[in-house]
Amino acid sequence: MLEEVGTMKPYISVKNVSHVYPNGVTAIKDINLDISEGEVVAILGSNGSGKTTLVKHFNGLLTPTTGEITVGELNTKKERISKLSSLVGYVFQNPNHQTFLPTVGKELAYGCTNLKMSEEETEERVNKAIELFDLGERLEDNPFDLNSSQRKEVAMASIMAVSPKVIVLDEPTTGQDHKGCKRVLDLVRMFKEHGHIVVLITHDMHLIGELNCRTVVMNQSEKIADDQASIVFSDKGIMEEAGLQPPQITTFANALTKLDSNKTYLTVDSILKWIKENKEEVVQVGSGS
Repeated sequence: MLEEVGTMKPYISVKNVSHVYPNGVTAIKDINLDISEGEVVAILGSNGSGKTTLVKHFNGLLTPTTGEITVGELNTKKERISKLSSLVGYVFQNPNHQTFLPTVGKELAYGCTNLKMSEEETEERVNKAIELFDLGERLEDNPFDLNSSQRKEVAMASIMAVSPKVIVLDEPTTGQDHKGCKRVLDLVRMFKEHGHIVVLITHDMHLIGELNCRTVVMNQSEKIADDQASIVFSDKGIMEEAGLQPPQITTFANALTKLDSNKTYLTVDSILKWIKENKEEVVQVGSGS
C-alpha cells in the first residue's frame, strides 16, 4: 500500500472507518485518510469499490458503523447534516437530484437561505456565484429547461454560493462533451484557487491525468493506494488490482520503449514536449532500430 501524502494538519480526518449497510453488506472497511486544506483529491475505483460510500460520510449523509470522522473540529457522528453541509458541499452525479426550484436565481439562493444567512449575505454570495459561473442571463430560466451540462453548472454554482470549505464533485464529467469536460477541469482549478478543498469521485482518468492530483484508489471496500496520479498510474499492480486503465496517452507513452522508465506521462502536452526534446530517439523507435 502506498503511503498517504499531505503534511498539513488535516481538515478531514478518517480514522479506522467501516460502514455496513442494513442488509449486511460491508461497503468500506477500516479506512484511514487525511485530507488537508488546499488539496484536490480524486477517489478512484470500479463500481461497488466503496468510493461513493466513503465520501458520503464527509457531510453526514452516512455515518460510520465503526471508527470516526472529523471535519474541521466536528465529529460527524455528533453533528446534524445541515451543519456539516455548510462545510462540505456535495454536487451529485445527476443534477436532477438536487435541483428542484423554478428558476436558476432561486436555486442559487436556496442553500444560503436554508442555512439562515441574512438577505445581505445571501445576495453577496449569490452575486459572486453568478459572476464566477456567468449565469447573469439565466437567472429567470427554469433549470429543467437547461441541458445536462448547464444544470450541473447551476448545481455547482449553488454550492459555491454557500462557500463550503470542501466541494465534492461526484462524476462531474459524466455525460459531458469535450467542451464540458474542459469546463469541469477549469472549474476544479477555480475552486482550488478560491481556497476550497476539492474531492472528485470519478472514473475519468483523463481528468485526473490533467490535474495530476492526489489519487486515492478503492478496491473491494478497502483503500489500496494514495499518492500523486503520476505515481499511482505507473503502478501496474495497483491499476490491475483495481481494474483501472491509465489515460490512453499514458499507455501510448509507455509503449515507446525509449522513454524514461522513471517518469509517467499523463497529458498530450507532456508527451509532445518529450518528443520535441528527443526527436532522434523517436525516429529510432519508429524505424525499429
